[in-house]
Amino acid sequence: PAACIMLVEVVCVIYFTLLSQMTDLIYTEKELVQSLKEYIKAEESKLDAVKSWANKLDVLTRVSTLDPEGYLAHPVNAYKLMKRLNTEWSELESLVLQDPSDGFISNMTVHRQYFPDQEDEKGAAKALMRLQDTYKLDSESFARGKLPGMHHNAILTVDDCYDMGKTAYNEADYYHAVLWMQQALRQMDAGEEHVVSKADVLDYLSYSVYQMGDLPRAIELTRRLVAIDSSHQRAGGNLRYFEKLLSKQLNELNQEGQEPATEEPIQLGTYKRPNDYLPEREIYEALCRGEGVKMTTERRSRLYCRYHDGNRNPRLLLQPMKEEDEWDSPHIVRYLNALSDQEIEKIKELAKPRLARATVRDPITGVLTTANYRVSKSAWLEGEEDPVIERVNQRIEDITGLTTQTAELLQIANYGVGGQYEPHFDFSRRPQDIMVDGNRLATFLNYMSDVEAGGATVFPDFGAAIYPKKGTAVFWYNLFRSGEGDYRTRHAACPVLVGSKWVSNKWIHERGQEFRRPCGLTEVD
Repeated sequence: PAACIMLVEVVCVIYFTLLSQMTDLIYTEKELVQSLKEYIKAEESKLDAVKSWANKLDVLTRVSTLDPEGYLAHPVNAYKLMKRLNTEWSELESLVLQDPSDGFISNMTVHRQYFPDQEDEKGAAKALMRLQDTYKLDSESFARGKLPGMHHNAILTVDDCYDMGKTAYNEADYYHAVLWMQQALRQMDAGEEHVVSKADVLDYLSYSVYQMGDLPRAIELTRRLVAIDSSHQRAGGNLRYFEKLLSKQLNELNQEGQEPATEEPIQLGTYKRPNDYLPEREIYEALCRGEGVKMTTERRSRLYCRYHDGNRNPRLLLQPMKEEDEWDSPHIVRYLNALSDQEIEKIKELAKPRLARATVRDPITGVLTTANYRVSKSAWLEGEEDPVIERVNQRIEDITGLTTQTAELLQIANYGVGGQYEPHFDFSRRPQDIMVDGNRLATFLNYMSDVEAGGATVFPDFGAAIYPKKGTAVFWYNLFRSGEGDYRTRHAACPVLVGSKWVSNKWIHERGQEFRRPCGLTEVD
């Protein structure tokens, strides 16, 4: 079985120490009295600030603990939880540390090992951007919590949007930096409270717009920045540089001037998202949104449902499986009631302590590593560990008619906020990567949860989208009877927009199937 790499979480805490300057008490008694008064004032101010924090978080935790899973199903709530624990609680710690507070510090020490770190906060921010791209949601929708199927209210403040934009900017992702800095500016102009200055927002926004190639708007934004802060460190130089570049471009085009940039806010679609490494990106994301599915009336007429007894398998005779065609060619079927609720809960119970960041094989080095295109946590379970796992393995063998003796262990995967696996093949395309038991002949995928929004399994090559339904399973062959890979089976797990997606995979290998699925000389299903 494939190995997994465990993520080690290390929390980053900012410490602040208040230093009290000592003076000669004999000669500075008056100054000491004044210092004492200032100390009392500072303590009172600090206590008021801590009380304000406590009241705000008390209200928040009362709401979140009523339905933790439902609350965290909203990706904005998940991101803000990461942000609070990584950044805001550390700020509170710094405030309390101005005066010894052993109880608070000891509690922080105990729980700190479980806190997310900067990388986790960055990952949560990227997850929101991934959802934004895949499902064509503008920043306003996220900031206002306007997501399909959501019942929990969650908003992003001006400072949240600024931090989102800054995360993108630091990754040289100027496309998303523009969207989120613009949203921060929009909410700021609407009068919302904020800590970040408008000058900082305009500074990041203007330079990101310049990086997107929009010089007129970059100039307009930089002029606004100069008007707010004429002594800004970079604004004046940037403005002169942008104006010089624009003048040069106009001269090359033999134009005397250009209409000034509009002050209309930048919207989703104002700029084209840069192309990336995935050639079928647009097709894949469209399928995730339910667009471009090639399920025609003619194709649907070729799909059937039936009772399946595994060729008179004794374990399925009295209670055959309900089998439904999901696609005709390549043939993909769904089995209903493939797992019971009790089995699902037991599998999740066994897997949760072992969940680690899912890995992929590096195509160059062959080494297992984490990757941004596969964002989930997974664990591997052996049949000997629990009767439930053994029973599930046997059921897969009964249904498919294929032996699971040479199959990989049952892989449990959990896709949380923005969790995805971009288009990939289940079978190996390089001979050196094929295991001793042969290539991955077939995939048996159990859905162990419903997903409120997103999370479909899509096949970009032929335009199919299969949606998770708790307790069901889908099955397809990855190889033709000739042993050649069926490249049509390239598929993806769409990002989870709302909710949490649990699946279990069983990859069945070639060895041992010689008489169960005999080889053929042609590439037929």
